[in-house]
Amino acid sequence: MPRTEHVKKMVPGFDDQVRVQTPNEVNQRIDRDTEIRVHYYANQDEDAISSRIQELNQETDLECFLEANAATLTLFGVVMSVAYSRKWLLLPLVTGALLFNHAVRGSYPPVAVFRRLGVRTRSEIDREKYAMKALRGDFQNISSEP
Repeated sequence: MPRTEHVKKMVPGFDDQVRVQTPNEVNQRIDRDTEIRVHYYANQDEDAISSRIQELNQETDLECFLEANAATLTLFGVVMSVAYSRKWLLLPLVTGALLFNHAVRGSYPPVAVFRRLGVRTRSEIDREKYAMKALRGDFQNISSEP
């Protein structure tokens, strides 16, 4: 096995970690919903496909949801500690520890909740986007010559 393949298996990317940690039925539902949308747009005109690509460019991915979640919990804990009790500082402390764990190991409890709500990773969004571009014909003029 080439060295790079071995390293990739040892340190999967964020999107791969999310899919590994997400129950199969949730991944399958997200993939099936994407496939249904692609099949729907296969029968639409170029303007409809272009609109869908714009929607995909604006879709918030899972990483952004996680960052917003952590920032919200941290700010809430700090504000509550100033307004009511220093005990509220435990919330930003725990959030920071979980976020650090996410950065190091890829594990973060809200991932499971967001995935069940259908929030997709950037690579899942991009897969649909490139399928839409293929339907629109964006890749027809690409030469196979070097």
